[in-house]
Amino acid sequence: MSLTNSRSPYHSDDSNDPDHTNVDYSLTAYQYELPTHLIAQEPVTPRDRSRLMAVSSPTECQHVYFKDIPGFMEPGDLLVINNTRVIPARMYGYKPSGAKVEVLLLEPRPPQWLALVKPGRRLKPGSWIHFGPDIDRPLLRAYIEDSDRTTNGRLLTFESMTDTPVDQLMESLGEVPLPPYITQSQAEPNQYQTIYAQHPGAVAAPTAGLHFTSDVFQALDDKGIQRAEVTLHVGLGTFRPVESETITEHQMHAEWVDLPQATVDLIQATKARGNHVFAVGTTTVRTLEGVATQEGQLRAYQGPVNLFIYPGYQWKVVDGLITNFHLPGSSLLMLVSGLIGRERLMELYQEAIDQAYRFYSFGDAMVILPTAYQPI
Repeated sequence: MSLTNSRSPYHSDDSNDPDHTNVDYSLTAYQYELPTHLIAQEPVTPRDRSRLMAVSSPTECQHVYFKDIPGFMEPGDLLVINNTRVIPARMYGYKPSGAKVEVLLLEPRPPQWLALVKPGRRLKPGSWIHFGPDIDRPLLRAYIEDSDRTTNGRLLTFESMTDTPVDQLMESLGEVPLPPYITQSQAEPNQYQTIYAQHPGAVAAPTAGLHFTSDVFQALDDKGIQRAEVTLHVGLGTFRPVESETITEHQMHAEWVDLPQATVDLIQATKARGNHVFAVGTTTVRTLEGVATQEGQLRAYQGPVNLFIYPGYQWKVVDGLITNFHLPGSSLLMLVSGLIGRERLMELYQEAIDQAYRFYSFGDAMVILPTAYQPI
């Protein structure tokens, strides 16, 4: 079954330009100035007391709290969440000489792992990295097989030096990695997981989902709003910077997704009765739209997707979006611009700054409602 949204994705700088001949695709058009004190260092407790900007029309928005989000959805709507779980992907080891090494796991490439290694220049293919509290008797070691030119990463093969399996040692020796802009946090590891995280594999949290609590889910259930799940293990494709001066030249890194048949069935039923599909986070968007675009229709799928969404994209599945406030010049900012228009989104970001919203992973949220779009 092919799905096509009835509403237009164009708004603001796109609404009168259906051919996109005047849309600004320069990287500088997606930059903005953020005061550093608005970068959230700690999560809000309880989670659902974070603030929520509800974008309800092409010209209006409301400032509420995340616990109020059920009021912006209708009975019969569908909420699609990403059930990935963050792994302890940051590991600290040392060279056989004793020099310290930092490893950030990016994605599995069986039987190896793709990882970023510091200091990378001093660790050539053929080198060993040791892990464990005793320098003379490591519990785990990794052999650097090769460099990956597309990511500037290294391919590592891990080897247990004890009777404990490799995956258990990696779990016990690693740490859940917080983003580099979170520098003063006292957050517990479980605060960087969604309450519905199930399948290990992500190196960063799908942060739009961090705001949900059991109380919010209960309120959604009581209103007759259904839930469905996908899996996208957040990796390099999410946080790899856009470096091309013209964003259309940026190449997304592929990420592995799982879109189950049960979720496809719920989406199709939701569309058939005229209700809306809300994606929780850009990772859910990339899963749904990536499969629909790549496969020509929405169907059950397991495998890689690498869809890059920016203004001009023709939306196929997603009607509404729950998301956090993203970094300047990021592909995530461009994705949200593709839903609502760059100029409009930049206006909303400036309003968020003026209203002292908290930005990035531990920050506040935005919901873009289907009524926010301006038809051509």
